[in-house]
Amino acid sequence: MSQLKKASMVVDKAYRVAEIDKRIYGSFIEHLGRAVYGGIYEPGHPSADEQGFRKDVLELVRDLNVPIVRYPGGNMVSAYNWEDGVGPVASRPRRLELAWRTIETNEMGTNEFADWARKAGSDVMMAVNLGTRGIDAARNLLEYCNHPSGSYYSDLRISHGYKEPHKIKTWCLGNEMDGPWQVGQKTPEEYGRLAAETAKAMRLVDPTIELVSCGSSNSAMPLFPQWEATTLEHTYEHVDFVSLHQYFGNAENDPANYLAKGLEMDRFIRTVISTADFIKAKKRSKKTLNLSFDEWNVWYHSNDADKQIEPWTIAPPQLEDHYNFEDALLVGTLLITFLKHADRVKIACLAQLVNVIAPIMTEQGGSAWRQTIYYPYLHASLYGRGVALHTLSKSPTYDSKEFTDVPYLESTAVFNEEKEEVTIFAVNRHLEEGLQLECDVRSFEGYKIAEHIVLEHSDLKARNSAAKEEVVPHTGGNSKLDGGVLHAVLSAKSWNVIRLVKA
Repeated sequence: MSQLKKASMVVDKAYRVAEIDKRIYGSFIEHLGRAVYGGIYEPGHPSADEQGFRKDVLELVRDLNVPIVRYPGGNMVSAYNWEDGVGPVASRPRRLELAWRTIETNEMGTNEFADWARKAGSDVMMAVNLGTRGIDAARNLLEYCNHPSGSYYSDLRISHGYKEPHKIKTWCLGNEMDGPWQVGQKTPEEYGRLAAETAKAMRLVDPTIELVSCGSSNSAMPLFPQWEATTLEHTYEHVDFVSLHQYFGNAENDPANYLAKGLEMDRFIRTVISTADFIKAKKRSKKTLNLSFDEWNVWYHSNDADKQIEPWTIAPPQLEDHYNFEDALLVGTLLITFLKHADRVKIACLAQLVNVIAPIMTEQGGSAWRQTIYYPYLHASLYGRGVALHTLSKSPTYDSKEFTDVPYLESTAVFNEEKEEVTIFAVNRHLEEGLQLECDVRSFEGYKIAEHIVLEHSDLKARNSAAKEEVVPHTGGNSKLDGGVLHAVLSAKSWNVIRLVKA
């Protein structure tokens, strides 16, 4: 043990970042690939319920305790007419879906998704089309979803069999409107003006809603962060959040550099916070704008396969990344990054939930199974509720192709005061060696170790499949608590969840 590299942490209940908004464990379902058709919805499946929803998928989603799911897009929303997806299914039109060049049957729509979300135990985060449409379509959809009765669109909903309003609280004002791939791409001025006027109209319909202003599509966009600065000049006083999107990959097969990419996410978050706070200062505003990181994940494995897909088919297997063990480690570091910024990141959506760059995969007519990334997402969602703590840590570091001074230890802690539990999340980035962790937890007097969960594998490229889940967690972690000090050995390249409970 003495030969291992050493790292240390101080975890004190007095050092609080913020109460964690449970919505940072949100996800996303877009009408893309097999996310909806063949994913959450497959009427002919043996497990399908009376609405055609796969109960095996619902069970895996409920296990994750997903608090909110963004819908219906994504790129798809920028040319979507919401009216196509309501009313009698037999009367709904088939449309050319322009974002992903498929046929959209519209069998699933607003009401069906609201039903599915209720069964999954999740709220809906609805996106409106600010690509080909604007103020009218957005206010009408909101009226359809949230107004009780006595107006054209609320009564239309009632005529469709939904007497009670859906009461959808959180709404995205468009999607990735700076992207040249987007139908209806906007300049910052165009988007800022349209989003602000749309927000004003929507708040007149329902003053209780929360609104998300569109940020840059990723941190490499040419206008980032000027896009945020310009658009927020218009939207700042009308919205509650600004969005961030970012995907990561390891096309160069450089694991040490790949596992450091959480630092890139951290820099992205800090830049958006500083930009939003600049606009706050410029406007002499008393309001602090929070962040909605409503698309994030690993996405690169399926790029070549997607080029082979014939256009204008129904629910082809698009964006079906098959994740490996190193992807799970990166996802763990990204979740830790959100917790470190719990004071400002209040919503985050793992994109997406089923089949499309997803933790859950399905076989047509067959089983549903967990990808490697399912597990860190599960652990964070289950045990990362409560107060995020400022942890003071020291760790040996390394340099990689894109990053310097990368700590081998990536860690944070969460205190659930109500349950009298503290959870330490830790990734050891070292590819060959274990890491000896000494953690001062003296402020948690009378606590004991409940379990030490570890996700580890000798092969970074190991994957799960429908036939076998090769990468699964175990509870045999090496840790002990002695005199207020936690001693743990974190295996080489591992995700660790150390749970302490009041004795």
